[in-house]
Amino acid sequence: METDSIRFKLYFVIFVALLLLGIFGFMYIENLSPVDAAYFSIVTMATVGYGDIHPQSILGKILAIVLIVGGVGTFLGIVSSTTDMFLKRRQELLRHQKLNMVTGLFFSELGNGLLRRFAHLDSGKETLHLILKITNQWGEDDFINAKNRLKKHKYVIDSRHADLSGLCEFLQKQASLLLRLLENPIVHEHGSFSDLLKAIFHLRDELLNRSDLSNLVDTDRAHLDGDIVRIYKLLVYEWLRYMGYLKKNYGYLFSLAMRINPFDPEASAVVKSS
Repeated sequence: METDSIRFKLYFVIFVALLLLGIFGFMYIENLSPVDAAYFSIVTMATVGYGDIHPQSILGKILAIVLIVGGVGTFLGIVSSTTDMFLKRRQELLRHQKLNMVTGLFFSELGNGLLRRFAHLDSGKETLHLILKITNQWGEDDFINAKNRLKKHKYVIDSRHADLSGLCEFLQKQASLLLRLLENPIVHEHGSFSDLLKAIFHLRDELLNRSDLSNLVDTDRAHLDGDIVRIYKLLVYEWLRYMGYLKKNYGYLFSLAMRINPFDPEASAVVKSS
């Protein structure tokens, strides 16, 4: 997308330079009025060539040749670049929509459950709750502000208070979902989400390969805490991004997601009177 934008700007600059050259050149060489000079330059560069105005002098004809050779290609380049940008923007929008559909499925089946488990183990969960207490009044600036505040949050997990066996069972039940998500080519276009899924798979494997999760040595527990923190941070950022998408595009989905906020200990899907 950035390459297309640079190419378009380059074509546009060349086109404007040639157009100005044609306008001032024909005004000076052919004694045309500014309007006639602009008209003749544009119809020449656009390959329309009505023939109602044509250069009389040798210099005028040379200038017309320059405009035809340089201007036609530049004009077509602008049209082509503009079309490509519109098509790619539409394709990007469709990919974005598909990715968020996948993200919605992930949080519905797995993500929200993990967030509740991990938030319970976070020693700074009260601070996180304040940052992510999303309401219907939130706008784009609020989501940006929350993201910036998250950068300062220290994610400290203590798995001694966790049901690691239950977490392992929970992840194992969702193994097929994780595999299907990883096989989805859309996922790999969003690097952080792909990293999140891989990190969850890794934690599942770590837990499965321990025979006794209730009696871990301190060093091993610290290792698992690090794996959980890796997932937790990625989950929080992805959840906030997804909530911002829902707020902007799907009010009814945002309403439910807001009511079951995994960072709110009193969250409930039940709609209560205000």
